[in-house]
Amino acid sequence: MRVTGWLSPSALDVAWGALSVACLGVMIASPAWETIPFHVIWISITLLYGFRVWSIAKTSVILAAVVIATGASIMADAFDGSQLWGELFEVPLMSAMFLAMVWHARRRQQALRIVEALADDRASLLEQEERLLHNVSHELRTPVTIARGHLELLARRLEEEQPELGVAFDELARIEQIVDRLLLLARAERSDLIVPSDVALLPFLEEVFMRWAGVAPRAWRLGAVVDVTLRVDETWLRAALDAILENAVHHTPDYSRIELSAHGEEDVVVISVEDEGVGIADDDLSMIFERFARSDESRSQRARGAGLGLSIVSAITRVHGGSCTARSREGRGSVFELRFPLSQASHADIESATDPVPLAPPELSSGSA
Repeated sequence: MRVTGWLSPSALDVAWGALSVACLGVMIASPAWETIPFHVIWISITLLYGFRVWSIAKTSVILAAVVIATGASIMADAFDGSQLWGELFEVPLMSAMFLAMVWHARRRQQALRIVEALADDRASLLEQEERLLHNVSHELRTPVTIARGHLELLARRLEEEQPELGVAFDELARIEQIVDRLLLLARAERSDLIVPSDVALLPFLEEVFMRWAGVAPRAWRLGAVVDVTLRVDETWLRAALDAILENAVHHTPDYSRIELSAHGEEDVVVISVEDEGVGIADDDLSMIFERFARSDESRSQRARGAGLGLSIVSAITRVHGGSCTARSREGRGSVFELRFPLSQASHADIESATDPVPLAPPELSSGSA
């Protein structure tokens, strides 16, 4: 900024200056009516400051000029006897009112600067985090692929099957899954990768349900599904539901109920996954959608997840303009809900729904998605 920048007037400054000069002229010309233009000057400068918030130097110069000009006019009239000396007390009182406005306006301006700085810092940190996730994921793929290749060569050379190699292959597969999810998480935050299309919810959920019904021995159930066509990215929506259903499989015992359903609530469409699993502690509910978050209970489960699945769900719903929530009771199960705004739907008939379709547990060995 130039040294004289604080003196640069705006249209509001010029208009207020013209009004003040006119009011000062009325004060000098009509002493009997000078209290009216006097208050107009002070009230207008207070209102103007709420829009302009001048620098300290400019504020001091303008305040001094107004105090001297209005005070001198009242003092001259008091000496002439056309005005009471007590009217001079109006000048410091109005100055105090203006200074209070200055204090509040500058505090608000400072608070806004702090909020903007924090928002910029947060955006920068998120961008760096996304870049780190993407780079680390790509860097991990090469050593994992090389390690798997050497292990496969070693397995072919050995005459007998070694259980240690099986453990190594399992751990490499787990690392590959984490890498895939890191990449998915990094991409899920980018709205430019979302390609929305019309997705009929009923056949879509039926397909997801039938695919998962063969994954693990659970009492799978397709509940009521609202007749709605959503405008969403089908691939990403399937990824979000897969993450929730996988979480349900990991935290439910064999042959316990897992139900998939969808219903309407005022201006949103809600897709629900309800299970009869171990549940989630109240202290953990507020953080389960955060990255790398894992409840204490989940640490004791065989899943040994990295805490990325539900954060992917949160990212996918947010980029679609929706949200995700969870309700749970320890030892009784959990309900996960994905909410999409009805504006994302080309048609919704809240009253139309399918009848619940239970499915007997498949005769498969226990496993996870």
